[in-house]
Amino acid sequence: MNKIEHIGIAVENLKASNGLFKKLLGTAHYKVEEVLSEGVRTSFFQVGPNKIELLEAINDESPIAKFLKKKGEGVHHIAFAVEDIESEMERLKEQGFTLLNDRPKRGADNKLVAFVHPKTANGVLVELCQEAPQMDPLQKG
Repeated sequence: MNKIEHIGIAVENLKASNGLFKKLLGTAHYKVEEVLSEGVRTSFFQVGPNKIELLEAINDESPIAKFLKKKGEGVHHIAFAVEDIESEMERLKEQGFTLLNDRPKRGADNKLVAFVHPKTANGVLVELCQEAPQMDPLQKG
């Protein structure tokens, strides 16, 4: 793992939280993005070399909706940048960690992502992030 890529924070209201974090961090968010496969709307703040990701559920089936219902607003995950997500997933499995997905999937901020189950990481949801390759616009799915 190279560095902390971002810290994810679950919020009830993204618009209100964007205003709060703008005041707190002294900078505006630089991107809002929906990840429909996760049922989430995200907002990113750049803070020096680090990022904060705010996450708002867009439906009741979203993992963020379930998190908010169970735990309320707060830190949801810590994401680490990796060079080769598939190799890192294999390494972690060999070390006894349980992964929440078998293969990397597309996440926000042009990343391939995979998650380590919090029960195997002292209660912390860990996200692995690798820059996703740019798709050739001439090659459609």
